[in-house]
Amino acid sequence: MIICNARIFTASDETGVIECGYIETNGGIITDVGYMDNFSGSAESGDVIDASGLTVYPAFVDAHCHIGICENGLGFEGDDVNEATDPSTPHLRAVDAINAADLCFAEAARAGVGTVVTGVGSANPVGGSFLAMKTYGSSRIDKLIIKDPVSIKFALGENPKRVYNDRDETPVTRMATAAVIREQLMKARRYMEDLAEYERTKGTDDETSRPDLDMKCEALIPLLQRKIKAHFHCHRQDDMFTAIRIAKEFSIDYVLIHATDGHLIADELRDERAQCVIGPLLADRCKPEVINYNITNAAKLHKKGVEFAICTDHPETPIQYLPVTAGIAVRGGLSRDEAIRAVTITPARICGIDDRVGSIETGKDADLAAFRGEIFDITEKPEFVILGGKFVD
Repeated sequence: MIICNARIFTASDETGVIECGYIETNGGIITDVGYMDNFSGSAESGDVIDASGLTVYPAFVDAHCHIGICENGLGFEGDDVNEATDPSTPHLRAVDAINAADLCFAEAARAGVGTVVTGVGSANPVGGSFLAMKTYGSSRIDKLIIKDPVSIKFALGENPKRVYNDRDETPVTRMATAAVIREQLMKARRYMEDLAEYERTKGTDDETSRPDLDMKCEALIPLLQRKIKAHFHCHRQDDMFTAIRIAKEFSIDYVLIHATDGHLIADELRDERAQCVIGPLLADRCKPEVINYNITNAAKLHKKGVEFAICTDHPETPIQYLPVTAGIAVRGGLSRDEAIRAVTITPARICGIDDRVGSIETGKDADLAAFRGEIFDITEKPEFVILGGKFVD
């Protein structure tokens, strides 16, 4: 497939915007990108699309949502987002709960949202895994996964307090929430040490016993090895600092999810080199910890040099409105180009999937969305969407 005469927002640091260019794809992969003046391909080599008057973007990436695990239009029967029976459940895998046939995946794909990072909710201090997946191509999730796991979800602040206060169980304070997280990470670290000691002494006179299998600790090994990140649900600034404190104690990579108070502590976040996923931006101040919600959050974080992505937190904001919520950040002072990057290459980079998605570059997945008008406009929809090299119906 060849797309010609397009304005191309590549989201690539090197290439930027190509005012009149072409994109070649083959087998679901981008094989060439460049200016029309340099085009040497043949129209006979495949389907040709004349994209004159259109701007082609990388398909959008939502770095934090609950699509498929909190199902469309269902109550308890389709709500698998929170296993609120145990405050520490790192061994729960999102892949076992996401319904890839959920109607919302089709709505996401038609809106140009090609990749989502989705998983468990924030009832438990230690919640379980998130994964990255495509929104189009199959109703079988195993065929859609890009990376599993992407992260382990932790939650600070009001949500665990509220859930377990109603049950009269630990944790009902922020202190206890942090303590639950620390205890589980300490257990996992000790478990790793015992495994290492067993491997070191195996077959010698000093051989130690292999530790009993612990699924919770097993799930945290990739995190402690820094192969995946901790995603900390946190709105209030004190909860954000607790997340940073815990991450430092255990030398783990982390992302601050929501970061509603980020604009109040942007200098601190910059100094810590913290990554944030902010949102939902199409929202109200629905609980005390979001009292400082402000649409200028993105602009102020960017001004201070803090890396961030924008998310919908679907179903809090329906996922098809991801580009619209980026437009709200523009209304709050963020530049148009940075807003686009916040729903394309930056979330891909934060979630460790930028080798596949997030920008229009040779070798990456052929996930593209073409618009005639402004992507932030609620009345606009894509002229066409291509995911995995195939047109979305």
